[in-house]
Amino acid sequence: MKILIAEDDVHIRNGLSDMLSREGYSIITAENGKVALTKYQQQQPDFIILDIMMPELDGYSVCKEIRKNDEHTPVVFLSAKGEEIDKVLGLELGADDYINKPFGIHEVRARIKTIARRCLKAKQNSPDQIFQFGDLQVSPAELCAKRGQQVIELSLREIKILICLWQHKNQVVTRDMLFDCAWGYDHLPNSRTLDQHISKLRKLIELDPVVPLLIKTIHGAGYRYQE
Repeated sequence: MKILIAEDDVHIRNGLSDMLSREGYSIITAENGKVALTKYQQQQPDFIILDIMMPELDGYSVCKEIRKNDEHTPVVFLSAKGEEIDKVLGLELGADDYINKPFGIHEVRARIKTIARRCLKAKQNSPDQIFQFGDLQVSPAELCAKRGQQVIELSLREIKILICLWQHKNQVVTRDMLFDCAWGYDHLPNSRTLDQHISKLRKLIELDPVVPLLIKTIHGAGYRYQE
């Protein structure tokens, strides 16, 4: 697997490059966001690690450009910025995960393997059945939902969350079930990734995200789609 590492700190960049090279990965490095975007376009890596605070273009901007035409390549942010709002922004731009500095080499290695495995599996097994979700017509193959004439663009993961809720309509879907359906792996303890994705999804599909009618929170249990 070919991994692009975009990091302006030469010590971190070289350390990650050396470690991942020993794991058998093919490594592409970039010292700033502009170079990262150029190398992504030229070499089409299978996995991308982006520092956020980089010269020329920051990681958010690079991710945004990549996600315009590429929904599937895994993107992980690597940053000293640890505030929740920074993580939410990264996820909303289409990142798959967020690793805070300082980090452990074993953590990075494990996350890359896990994310790559389930992202590549999701890419190969994209669903295509059109289904009704409340007043929405969801089209997985087109990565969108329609409410009348309104078209709502959705990510593959958002589609998978909706499919899981729809397949278990009128039932409580636990957090672990949603992670298995949409991520394909067991979530890390205390992870807020799912909550942040549900929050973003509600903003897209609910008429009033503050009072959601399609995706109900069942406190202490999970979520439910009530038909």
